[in-house]
Amino acid sequence: MFDKDTLVQVGNYFAPLKKKYTLRLRTLPTHPSYQDAKDMLEQIASTATQLSVSYEEGEGFSIDLLVEGEPSGVHFRGIPGGHEFTSLLLAILNIDGIGKNIPDEGIQRRIKAIKGTIDLRTYVSLSCTNCPDVVQTLNLISILNPNITHTMVDGAFFPDEVERLGIASVPCVMAGDKVLHVGRGDLATLLNKLEENYGSDATEAASDEVKEFDLLVLGGGPSGVSSAIYSARKGLKVAVVAERIGGQVNETVGIENLISVPYITGAELAQNLLTHAEGNNISLYEARTVSSVEQKEGISYVRTSSGESFLAPALIVATGASWRKLGVPGEVEYTGSGVAYCAHCDGPFFKGKRVAVVGGGNSGLEAAIDLAGICEHVTVVEFLDVLKADNVLQEKVRELPNVEVLLSTATKEVKGDGKKVVAISITDRNTGEEREIALDGVFVQIGLTANTQLVKDLVATNERGEIIIDASCRTATPGIYAAGDCTTVPYKQIVIAMGEGAKAALSAFDDRIRS
Repeated sequence: MFDKDTLVQVGNYFAPLKKKYTLRLRTLPTHPSYQDAKDMLEQIASTATQLSVSYEEGEGFSIDLLVEGEPSGVHFRGIPGGHEFTSLLLAILNIDGIGKNIPDEGIQRRIKAIKGTIDLRTYVSLSCTNCPDVVQTLNLISILNPNITHTMVDGAFFPDEVERLGIASVPCVMAGDKVLHVGRGDLATLLNKLEENYGSDATEAASDEVKEFDLLVLGGGPSGVSSAIYSARKGLKVAVVAERIGGQVNETVGIENLISVPYITGAELAQNLLTHAEGNNISLYEARTVSSVEQKEGISYVRTSSGESFLAPALIVATGASWRKLGVPGEVEYTGSGVAYCAHCDGPFFKGKRVAVVGGGNSGLEAAIDLAGICEHVTVVEFLDVLKADNVLQEKVRELPNVEVLLSTATKEVKGDGKKVVAISITDRNTGEEREIALDGVFVQIGLTANTQLVKDLVATNERGEIIIDASCRTATPGIYAAGDCTTVPYKQIVIAMGEGAKAALSAFDDRIRS
């Protein structure tokens, strides 16, 4: 199952382990995946003396992680292969106190303060690139809070269960039969949802301390990290407050247009951004959700949902953008039950079925091409009278016999039967004709919307909510600068965001020395 080099690498990771760990396989020897799981676990255990394997007969199928013979709170229903192999390895390292994903003390206090006894399950597909982030984050939360347990569930292992629960999008986080979260998610997002649903004592322990800096950066994507690095190199005391370093880059499978780097994955680039930031004198506050931003007498004040406060005379807003929603009836209700935003992750749930892709740009046609290989039929619905995607993608779509393109068509409603999507309602913008298309899934690919709600009363924005900036990334408000996808700069590209971040930092420094 694993080659020699992989096992050597795993052994190197596990060499510092201090505690004893047991990988317990609980199922019947007659289970069709018993031998594969046995072989995998024994290979992993062979890499370190601190690891062992045990077997317990029982119905179902699970791999339980024990530490010093006691349950760790981390479980896997299914074989954690593919992208989830890292989730198993990282869980062991995290229990031992190892791993760059372990949060600072402030976030750990929040995790430990979550109320109640909570049993979480995350349904995944082993081909999903967003699933490991959610699985690894919830594993970590269960490790830090002994009242929380977390189980990864491979949907392919339990199709009847997936069908009964109406799951059609991954990752899908559930507690009992209640859906807590669907889709990609980071530590800040998941922690916020747990606090909202179960309550927390964290606010009682919130500090009244206000952390002071020369410059604050909101956002940890390419523009935010670039801003911070350029500012730190000028000798300023800099802090980055963000949900996660890398931002939307973390969701990108492959990048081929970052000049001088022929190819890099989004996860690799995000790690490189983190490494570069850590190599400079920058205070990183990850997994933070900003609750308010104010400016008083030329000083910017930032407060997080956990009660932390920051201030600085200069603020760079680099909050990026998020996937735009359709905003039609039924979209929210059926998100995760037929409405999806990632064809790569959720496409396998619609094998042999009929789906629609809303959006005729590059992301829309790329999704349609991917889905055409596994779905019975794909309908591309484009509001405009022309497709905006690159010609090479348009030509590829024309060659596919099971892809239909509808131009000048508005999506009016997503319809369902109470459990899952069954159709969409569309209108021909030229004739006014309304009709329904029977289908099983709707993939929304209509671009991005700027994340500027927190600062819309502090700076000028355009009709799309983008922050209006000048050629030097200055906003209409002295002391506040903006960079990247949240601004009016044309072409939302990684390489442009990095340059804009540098410009914002240089402008802020120039204003500082001239004042």
